Amino acid sequence: MDKKELFDTVINLEEQIGSLYRQLGDLKNHIGEVIEENHQLQMENQHLRERLDQSDRDKSFEAENDSAQKASHSDIGEGHDNLARLYQEGFHICNVHYGSIRKEGDCLFCLSFLNKK
Repeated sequence: MDKKELFDTVINLEEQIGSLYRQLGDLKNHIGEVIEENHQLQMENQHLRERLDQSDRDKSFEAENDSAQKASHSDIGEGHDNLARLYQEGFHICNVHYGSIRKEGDCLFCLSFLNKK
């Protein structure tokens, strides 16, 4: 092997290493996205399980009450209360991000919606 072939071989190896480095970076980014998505799905799953448990408890409570008592219990503010509960569970209730998980503290849009009378 002469010097030119040796130099060409080193350049080829360098290009291959660069390509592998880029692929590794892409793979790292993809894994980060998958981990974030997995975390969001775990949170959503936990919230859904809690809501299901709450729903089961509400159904058993409603079964104990008679139908006349149920009719007098429902009022206009029930929808607002449901939205406030969803917000407390970590979901957006504003029209900008409705239904998505709140990642960074409180949302001003949601809070302004909750404070409307």
